[in-house]
Order: sequence, then C-alpha cells, then structure tokens
Amino acid sequence: MLGKFFHKPGPEHSDRVPPGQHLTNGFPVLTYGETPPVDRDTWEFRVWGLAEERVFSWDDFMALPQHDFTADFHCVTRWSKLDVKWRGVKVADFMALLNLDPKAAHVMEHCYGGYTTNVPLADFLREENFFAHTLFDEPLPPDHGGPMRLVIPHLYAWKSAKWINGLEFLEKEVSGFWERNGYHRRGEPWAEERYSNRFFGG
Repeated sequence: MLGKFFHKPGPEHSDRVPPGQHLTNGFPVLTYGETPPVDRDTWEFRVWGLAEERVFSWDDFMALPQHDFTADFHCVTRWSKLDVKWRGVKVADFMALLNLDPKAAHVMEHCYGGYTTNVPLADFLREENFFAHTLFDEPLPPDHGGPMRLVIPHLYAWKSAKWINGLEFLEKEVSGFWERNGYHRRGEPWAEERYSNRFFGG
C-alpha cells in the first residue's frame, strides 16, 4: 500500500513535509458523508455573526481579482501532496468587502451538506489563504469540494472546508464538526496537532 499510493519523503523535502506525513502519488478524496449536489447558478455565500450580514453570488466572487496559487496540502490522515495548483480568490480580497466587528476573533466555516470547521481569525486572515474554484486548470470537482472550497495551506486539510457557503464571525471559539469529534482545535501540521488531548487522557 505504501509503495503503490504513498512514499516516504526524501531529505530534499524535509522543509516541506511535516512530521509523520507521507507523500501521495495521487490526490486522495476523503469525505465524511455524501457529496452534496451544488450548482453554480444557485450557489450562495453568506456572511453573518460579528459582521454585517451579506449574501454573495457566484458572479460576485468571479468579479473579484482571480489568482493562481501553488500550495502544499497536508491531510491529518498522514499524507501530503506538494505543489497543488489552484485558481481562485484571495481571502484578503474578499475580506476587504466586509464590515467586521472589532470583537470578532474566531471564524466558523459553514458548508453545503452541513459540515463546519472553526479557525482563529488570525489563521483565517493569513495572506496565503484563498477560496479555490479551479484545480489543475479544471473546474474544482465536486469530490474535492467544488464548486468552491477554502484552502488554508498552513493547517491540516480538514480546516480547508469543501463546498463552503458561509462564514460566521464569532467572539469566542466554538468547535466545528471534527473538533467536536476528537480532532485538534487548531490543526497545525508541523506540531502534529491531529487530535484533542481530552479524547486521549491528556
């Protein structure tokens, strides 16, 4: 299994592959539950909580500056894929449209299908984060989160929510789906923040 689908990173990748990870030869698809059917024509993106409530359409996102991104991708299930090529919208460009309450300190990502995941606002606002609608020059496939997903390269991939359709800005941290079910609150790959200590006697 290891040799066919995954391989150990060589020393040339020591600064790019976090501890405990193997490089994948493909791009595995891992999803809890069914893939929700989402049509671009009816896709909507809502912002609420400690922000002026707004709803954005697909065309609203396409009217924002579009950029190409190349980023490494690290899954908590111990595989990594290097140099993944995406196209989409910088989180920073989108956030420039919002009127955010100064008390906002956390973000809950909401998705079609009911999935949620939480991130500190400081992690969410990092310059390298983006909303992706294209993967390797093709429209983002549904099983990889199409029509749009968030990508937060510096955290494990469960924080890069598939089928994203909203952001809820919060003053205090609230756990999302996997965080309520044993995963780490933050998910930093280089620190191997995979699971919550409270589920393992820590």
